[in-house]
Amino acid sequence: MDMERFKKQIDFILEADKEKEIYRQTHLTGYIRPENDAEHAWHMAIMIYLLREYSNQEFDVAKAMMMALIHDIVEIDAGDTYAYDTAALETQAEREEQAAERIFGLLPRDQYEEMKALFYEFEAGESAEARFAKSMDNFQPLLLNDYNNGRDWREHDVCRTQVEKRQSRSQKGSEFIWKYTKDIIERNVKKGNIKEN
Repeated sequence: MDMERFKKQIDFILEADKEKEIYRQTHLTGYIRPENDAEHAWHMAIMIYLLREYSNQEFDVAKAMMMALIHDIVEIDAGDTYAYDTAALETQAEREEQAAERIFGLLPRDQYEEMKALFYEFEAGESAEARFAKSMDNFQPLLLNDYNNGRDWREHDVCRTQVEKRQSRSQKGSEFIWKYTKDIIERNVKKGNIKEN
């Protein structure tokens, strides 16, 4: 047994626990408190498994679920970037790239390469797995916002074009989810939860 390898894996596992401390702008159902990154990733992974039949194409479900589970781990260093914060979005890629190097760098070399490749595949959004995982990354907070009567959208003064621009990327992974998303957006615009523009 390679104890040095095992120690590196344990170091990464303990570092990953810090993802539970990174709070997002989206609130849990019932608006109890903001969700954390680990909860968001777990929720996405469940959604990928349950909603896989709505993907535009066949994909490796386990791979997509793993992408979901690690996609925000870089926020341990980089912090959460709110979807509609244009200033923070400008530096997001650079901050997350540095974080990926440090955090995945805790692992043994082969797992470092594997996790980093999964992370960048998700970011690129080109593979079938990444496209569907990204759809769920968009859809999950939308569902929570809708369930909570749009309180997060209202709090941040979000308008239709912002939500549509972000959510429109979901159609690359699932035309069905995108159609359902448009109905949610329309309903929340009518209710005044999302500003018309």
